[in-house]
Amino acid sequence: MLKIARILCPVDFFEASAKAYDYAYSLALRYEAKLYIQHVIDLLVGAYPYYNFPDVAGNSIYVDLNKGAEDRLRQMVSHHATKGIQAEMAVHKGFVPDSILAFAQNQHADLIVMGTHGRRGLDRLVMGSVTEHVLRRAPCPVLAVRRPSHDFVNPEQPEEPVRLRKILFCTDFSKCAGAAMKYALSLAQEYNAELTLLHVVEEFPEQKGRVVMEETRRELEALVPDGARNRCTAKAAVRVGKPYEEIIQVAIEQQSDLAVLGVRGRSAADLAIFGSTTHRVLQLGPCPVLVVQENVNLLE
Repeated sequence: MLKIARILCPVDFFEASAKAYDYAYSLALRYEAKLYIQHVIDLLVGAYPYYNFPDVAGNSIYVDLNKGAEDRLRQMVSHHATKGIQAEMAVHKGFVPDSILAFAQNQHADLIVMGTHGRRGLDRLVMGSVTEHVLRRAPCPVLAVRRPSHDFVNPEQPEEPVRLRKILFCTDFSKCAGAAMKYALSLAQEYNAELTLLHVVEEFPEQKGRVVMEETRRELEALVPDGARNRCTAKAAVRVGKPYEEIIQVAIEQQSDLAVLGVRGRSAADLAIFGSTTHRVLQLGPCPVLVVQENVNLLE
């Protein structure tokens, strides 16, 4: 079973961050992980964040900013202080992406959960470069969360803010997809969720088309070990078309709560390559997306 021992959730106190913290808290509960919540004061840009407006200049500004950020972090943490999960709070000053990455590295984070802004998720004009920068250079998988198209109700466990019922795993059968599969399967088992394994054929083969589709379906089904089916429901789906369009369509049709995709290492997450499928699913998809690098260090 995959082990997630340390989860980092950077927040900026906007709605997307609150939703990301819900996910991070739920995952910490499920995996019994240490949870870190971090806010970074950008000294170059955010001298006056909305949670604090100091009326003095000089070093006292940053003392006030620190206190304001700490107060807001305590408010967020207090909403989910149950079952012995108490997030460790950290306020740092500096360039936001670098501070997040350095803290993740220092704490040996196994997962980063962070919010994205705007209807288009990774819209560079709305969100800026923070999440993109972290996705390109993170030492661990990153769960990018924006407000999903449908929300969660968990009457069985009201103290748990997120209940994943449907997980979509997208694969091209590459090595990086294999690493992502381990996360998708682990999450499906932890939440006893329905797991859909999706492969998109970009061009329908004119000869033996149905045979190829059926063979692909069987290949997808073979990815799920027999023992795992006792803790989750798995099904295969094969579509024809542009990968990002079909991934988004399936996520909408099935009301997926989470999509899991693999990328080929840190350098391949650069927008020149990362932008084609994964980036568009992050931009346009209806649900949060877990991005798993090919060279991720799997803990089991």
